[in-house]
Amino acid sequence: MTGFVTCGPNEALVVSGCCHRRPLMVPGGRVFVWPVIQKVQRITLNTMTLTIESPRVYTQQGVPISVTGIAQVKIQGQNADMLRAACEQFLGKSEDEIMNVARETLEGHQRAIMASMTVEEIYKNRKKFSKKVFEVASSDLVDMGFTVVSYTIKDISDEEGYLKALGLARTAEVKRDARIGEAEAKRDALIKEALAEEERMAARYVNDAEIAKAQRDFELKKAAYDVEVFSKKAESDLSYNLQAAKTRQRIKDEQMQVKVIERTQEIQVQEQEIVRKEKELEATVRKPAEAEKYKLEKLAEAHRNKIIMEAEAEAEALRLRGEAEAFAIEAKAKAEAEQMAKKANAYKEYESAAKIDMILETLPKIAAEVAAPLAQCNKVVMISNGDSEVGAGKLTGEVLDIITKVHVAVSQLTGGTPLANVSGPKNHRPSATLVNP
Repeated sequence: MTGFVTCGPNEALVVSGCCHRRPLMVPGGRVFVWPVIQKVQRITLNTMTLTIESPRVYTQQGVPISVTGIAQVKIQGQNADMLRAACEQFLGKSEDEIMNVARETLEGHQRAIMASMTVEEIYKNRKKFSKKVFEVASSDLVDMGFTVVSYTIKDISDEEGYLKALGLARTAEVKRDARIGEAEAKRDALIKEALAEEERMAARYVNDAEIAKAQRDFELKKAAYDVEVFSKKAESDLSYNLQAAKTRQRIKDEQMQVKVIERTQEIQVQEQEIVRKEKELEATVRKPAEAEKYKLEKLAEAHRNKIIMEAEAEAEALRLRGEAEAFAIEAKAKAEAEQMAKKANAYKEYESAAKIDMILETLPKIAAEVAAPLAQCNKVVMISNGDSEVGAGKLTGEVLDIITKVHVAVSQLTGGTPLANVSGPKNHRPSATLVNP
């Protein structure tokens, strides 16, 4: 090991070898160690708790008992002589070996003290026993470098029942003394209770007399006080009623004044309300009515002007329209007159042929009107008297008969000229075709 060596406060360093005539002891610190020529060792300074058991030790009376004690011992590191003594005896040994040496020493001293005392002394005065063991063990262990920190008895027992017998005798004595004390206490309590009751009754009688006297004085004084109080109360009530009447009258006067003021204020408010309503009527009815009247007048005037202008415009339009229609009628009349003149000239040129042409243009319309009822029939019922034809031939004959009658009518209209003999000038022959609708 080379250089500085350190240790904690619970151990000590022992350096021996060159440069040291006696070993150097360093409790809780550091030291420089030369290698090879010096040697360093450690010894513990921890507190060691030892259980000291001494079974079946005969006391001074020859009664065997067992005692278990607890001791705390440690090597004293602050005392150089004690540390040197501990190093001489325990250096190089383990902590268990050190504890065993201290335990054996303490047990021997514990057994010696037990043998010098009686069971009663050990049982009743444990503190004395612990003090003796502590003093004897401390003086002996100091030479080994130990310090006894504390020692106390943990347990005391015996196998012969001696301690139990002591307990029973003591228990019996205690019970006896307790019964005697209880009886004496009851007796004393009864005597004191009777004396107290006597004193209480005497005090009660005296107290009742004093209470009656005080009650009498109280009633007399109360009666006198009541008379005075009732008198004062009557005077007070009368004064109160008088004052209350005055107060009520004053309150009524004040209320009347208040009502007069309120009525005056109401009249003023109503007058102001009338003025306000007149102004409001002026602002909300009259002015708007005048404005509305002015507006309606302007609107009526504008409407009248509008109607006049519309009437004038319409008259102008009618005048222009009438002139236009008159011009159109005149132009149309002129055109129709010219057309009629041309037709008249044409009729004069064609004579009967022109008439026949017009008739031929009209015949299809006549035939259509004649055939219209037949075209709208869904069902035709033919009635015969037995001599005429029946069926479609009868119907065809009737249609042809109608057409023949139309031919006759046309011949009569044209002055008896048959349609087949009509011929126009310039070798123009109109053709006629009868269409059966």
